[in-house]
Amino acid sequence: MQRGDGIRRSPLHLTQLQLSIYDGATGTFTGMASRKTFLCVLSMAFLVQIAMGVDYPVGGTAGGWDTNTDLSTWATGQTFVAGDSLTFKYPSSHDVVEVTKADYDTCSGSNPLGSYTGGSTTIKLTTPGKRYFICTTPGHCAAGMKLEVDVASSSAITAPAPIAPTPMNSKHEKSVAPSLAPEVAPTTDSTVSNLPVVSTPAPSPVPISGAVESMKWAHIALGLGFGLFLVLTI
Repeated sequence: MQRGDGIRRSPLHLTQLQLSIYDGATGTFTGMASRKTFLCVLSMAFLVQIAMGVDYPVGGTAGGWDTNTDLSTWATGQTFVAGDSLTFKYPSSHDVVEVTKADYDTCSGSNPLGSYTGGSTTIKLTTPGKRYFICTTPGHCAAGMKLEVDVASSSAITAPAPIAPTPMNSKHEKSVAPSLAPEVAPTTDSTVSNLPVVSTPAPSPVPISGAVESMKWAHIALGLGFGLFLVLTI
């Protein structure tokens, strides 16, 4: 699973921010803004961008909210976390209707949880759990224009534990050590059969609670440290 083709939505457009306080013709900062102010604002914009969720264009960059995109395969290839959002782009002949699991299975839009039109709809995934969306244009849902997303809590993300060196029993080490000497004495079948068998336990993945949150706060701390360093050195 990957958080692949999502786009981070930022309240600040950095190119416009630069143009508003930097005069490219003279190569100097203009107005009341100084280099230090610019770096502080840039650092804050970076931190805000990290803290916000990911916006996923439904169907990916090569697809969309239509009958031609394999929406089921696209959804299973993503990892949706509470705080992310879905953006539906579609012609005016379509719509986006959120329904229950039962209505999703039968392609029924008679009891919608939410209904959206207009060609562009962004839906925030605020809480963990499954959510279901269909297009109620006749025949479209049955043709595959339906989407099920499974939203995970950030603390529910797991990662495999690193493989640690396998501990060797001291008794086993003493038995195996002579075989590593430069001169090996001839052994008989009875000697080999008396050697203990060393078994290596297979490592198992260990869930890491709050992995995503820890990574996000680590990035924020890094950004703050970088911004403070720039301010102090200028």
